Amino acid sequence: MKIRIVIAAAALAGRKSSRERKSQMNKTLVLGALALSGLAGCVETTTSGAPSAAEQACLRDVSRAANNGDVIVQSSSFSEAGTEVIVGVGAGEYGRAPWRCIAYRDGTTAGIQYIGGGEGGL
Repeated sequence: MKIRIVIAAAALAGRKSSRERKSQMNKTLVLGALALSGLAGCVETTTSGAPSAAEQACLRDVSRAANNGDVIVQSSSFSEAGTEVIVGVGAGEYGRAPWRCIAYRDGTTAGIQYIGGGEGGL
Protein backbone atom coordinates (compact mmCIF):
# COMPACT_ATOMS: atom_id res chain seq x y z
CA MET A 1 0.00 0.00 0.00
CA LYS A 2 2.86 2.40 0.77
CA ILE A 3 4.34 1.92 -2.70
CA ARG A 4 1.10 2.94 -4.37
CA ILE A 5 0.81 6.06 -2.24
CA VAL A 6 4.40 7.12 -2.99
CA ILE A 7 3.91 6.57 -6.73
CA ALA A 8 0.62 8.49 -6.71
CA ALA A 9 2.20 11.34 -4.73
CA ALA A 10 5.14 11.47 -7.15
CA ALA A 11 2.78 11.54 -10.11
CA LEU A 12 0.78 14.38 -8.59
CA ALA A 13 3.95 16.29 -7.69
CA GLY A 14 5.13 15.99 -11.31
CA ARG A 15 1.98 17.65 -12.65
CA LYS A 16 2.14 21.37 -13.14
CA SER A 17 -0.61 23.84 -13.71
CA SER A 18 -0.99 25.57 -17.05
CA ARG A 19 0.42 28.76 -15.52
CA GLU A 20 3.48 26.94 -14.15
CA ARG A 21 4.15 25.26 -17.51
CA LYS A 22 3.84 28.60 -19.32
CA SER A 23 6.19 30.25 -16.85
CA GLN A 24 8.70 27.41 -17.26
CA MET A 25 8.45 27.68 -21.05
CA ASN A 26 9.11 31.43 -20.93
CA LYS A 27 12.16 30.85 -18.74
CA THR A 28 13.41 28.20 -21.16
CA LEU A 29 12.95 30.53 -24.13
CA VAL A 30 14.80 33.36 -22.38
CA LEU A 31 17.66 31.05 -21.38
CA GLY A 32 17.79 29.64 -24.91
CA ALA A 33 18.00 33.13 -26.38
CA LEU A 34 20.78 34.03 -23.95
CA ALA A 35 22.66 30.85 -24.84
CA LEU A 36 22.42 31.61 -28.56
CA SER A 37 23.61 35.16 -28.07
CA GLY A 38 26.49 33.79 -26.01
CA LEU A 39 27.41 31.39 -28.81
CA ALA A 40 27.47 34.25 -31.25
CA GLY A 41 30.41 35.57 -29.23
CA CYS A 42 32.29 32.27 -29.64
CA VAL A 43 32.84 32.75 -33.36
CA GLU A 44 34.51 35.94 -34.45
CA THR A 45 35.71 36.80 -37.93
CA THR A 46 38.47 39.35 -38.36
CA THR A 47 40.10 40.79 -41.43
CA SER A 48 42.24 43.71 -40.28
CA GLY A 49 44.46 45.03 -37.52
CA ALA A 50 47.53 43.51 -35.91
CA PRO A 51 47.67 39.71 -36.21
CA SER A 52 46.57 37.76 -33.13
CA ALA A 53 48.80 35.04 -31.65
CA ALA A 54 46.84 32.40 -33.59
CA GLU A 55 47.20 34.36 -36.83
CA GLN A 56 50.93 34.82 -36.23
CA ALA A 57 51.34 31.07 -35.70
CA CYS A 58 49.57 30.38 -38.98
CA LEU A 59 51.58 33.03 -40.83
CA ARG A 60 54.78 31.41 -39.54
CA ASP A 61 53.80 27.84 -40.42
CA VAL A 62 52.17 28.61 -43.79
CA SER A 63 55.25 30.61 -44.76
CA ARG A 64 57.37 27.52 -44.02
CA ALA A 65 55.00 25.14 -45.82
CA ALA A 66 54.79 27.36 -48.92
CA ASN A 67 58.49 28.24 -48.77
CA ASN A 68 57.56 31.88 -49.24
CA GLY A 69 57.96 34.69 -46.71
CA ASP A 70 55.43 36.98 -48.42
CA VAL A 71 52.32 36.11 -46.36
CA ILE A 72 49.31 38.07 -45.11
CA VAL A 73 46.18 37.22 -43.14
CA GLN A 74 43.20 37.39 -45.48
CA SER A 75 40.65 36.38 -42.84
CA SER A 76 40.29 34.44 -39.61
CA SER A 77 37.46 32.89 -37.65
CA PHE A 78 37.87 32.26 -33.94
CA SER A 79 36.11 29.45 -32.12
CA GLU A 80 36.79 27.56 -28.90
CA ALA A 81 37.95 24.54 -30.92
CA GLY A 82 40.56 26.50 -32.88
CA THR A 83 41.05 29.54 -35.08
CA GLU A 84 40.76 29.08 -38.82
CA VAL A 85 43.09 31.45 -40.64
CA ILE A 86 43.11 32.04 -44.39
CA VAL A 87 46.56 33.20 -45.43
CA GLY A 88 47.47 34.84 -48.74
CA VAL A 89 50.88 33.77 -50.01
CA GLY A 90 53.00 35.63 -52.56
CA ALA A 91 51.93 38.42 -54.86
CA GLY A 92 51.93 36.78 -58.25
CA GLU A 93 50.32 37.88 -61.48
CA TYR A 94 46.98 36.37 -60.42
CA GLY A 95 47.03 37.58 -56.83
CA ARG A 96 47.88 35.80 -53.62
CA ALA A 97 47.59 32.04 -53.30
CA PRO A 98 45.08 31.15 -50.55
CA TRP A 99 46.14 28.73 -47.81
CA ARG A 100 44.10 27.48 -44.85
CA CYS A 101 45.45 26.86 -41.35
CA ILE A 102 43.97 25.99 -37.96
CA ALA A 103 45.71 27.49 -34.92
CA TYR A 104 45.26 26.36 -31.31
CA ARG A 105 45.64 28.10 -27.97
CA ASP A 106 48.95 26.37 -27.26
CA GLY A 107 50.56 27.92 -30.36
CA THR A 108 50.42 24.80 -32.50
CA THR A 109 48.85 24.65 -35.95
CA ALA A 110 47.27 21.94 -38.08
CA GLY A 111 45.49 21.41 -41.37
CA ILE A 112 47.82 23.63 -43.35
CA GLN A 113 46.80 23.33 -46.97
CA TYR A 114 46.62 25.21 -50.22
CA ILE A 115 42.95 25.87 -51.01
CA GLY A 116 43.17 27.55 -54.41
CA GLY A 117 43.12 26.05 -57.87
CA GLY A 118 45.80 25.84 -60.53
CA GLU A 119 49.41 25.06 -59.72
CA GLY A 120 48.86 24.13 -56.05
CA GLY A 121 50.62 26.97 -54.30
CA LEU A 122 53.79 28.89 -54.61
